[in-house]
Amino acid sequence: MAHSQPILIVICGPTASGKTDFAIQLARAFKTEILSVDSRQVYKEISIGTAKPSTEVLAEIKHHFINHCSIHDTYNAGIFEKEALPLLENLFKDHKVVIAAGGTGLYIKALCEGLDDLPKANENLRVQLQIEWKNLGVDYLFQKLQNLDLEGSKTIDCKNPHRIMRALELVLESGQSVLKIKTNPNMERPFKIVKVMMDVDRETLYQRINKRVDEMIEDGLVEEVKNVYPFKNLKALQTVGYSEIIDYLDGQGTLDQAIDKIKQHTRNYAKRQMTWFNKEAGLIPHHLFNQNMVQQR
Repeated sequence: MAHSQPILIVICGPTASGKTDFAIQLARAFKTEILSVDSRQVYKEISIGTAKPSTEVLAEIKHHFINHCSIHDTYNAGIFEKEALPLLENLFKDHKVVIAAGGTGLYIKALCEGLDDLPKANENLRVQLQIEWKNLGVDYLFQKLQNLDLEGSKTIDCKNPHRIMRALELVLESGQSVLKIKTNPNMERPFKIVKVMMDVDRETLYQRINKRVDEMIEDGLVEEVKNVYPFKNLKALQTVGYSEIIDYLDGQGTLDQAIDKIKQHTRNYAKRQMTWFNKEAGLIPHHLFNQNMVQQR
């Protein structure tokens, strides 16, 4: 018996785990479209370091939220949620199944559950943290977060100063872990959600990451970073793959050292992604996922 609700299949998992290829496979099978749930692929100026699908794939299958805005624009999970929900409503008029794929846990949460109504920032505290960031660096801030909230810090990108500062604000203001600060119940969605996890063993994943970084360098990542270097202080560029090359262009170490750091930081990021997704219930391992079951719902 067919399910009365349309279905959103969410393909999640760490970077380099094969989400894009699996999403494309499903989109072809269901003759549908894909929502990118990736906080970096939204920016049109950065492509190589964000591992966007090829131009051929983008021409074959309609993707949404790829090349969606500029690095000069403000974009976040809240904006994504407000734009994605009406888009899905429209897509479900023509498709019984839509695919979402990406590794940004907060964007997936925004799409599937809605975001928590977090307290407003304490401006004095924010100014203090920004001064600490400028004077002492992002590593100092992350160590401070680890000291205050070790478990919560595992879900935060250690090279993203803005997310670290926001987490510090929440912890210092509430006295609780960021994992416990939740004020809104899950919001019901008018569609059924099936979450599929790309389950790749850690050794294989790390090998894929190292190979992908080498391919990015070969494809021209350094030149891409040079093109956006004048805007290096923008939030969109303070992310793995770009911050390390920016440091290299600033004269901090050799290119080989920058490449090694990208690999290390990407592996660290993948570990945090796995920590995030492992806390979620009901994820179906991708090798056990049966698309026929979805078609029959």
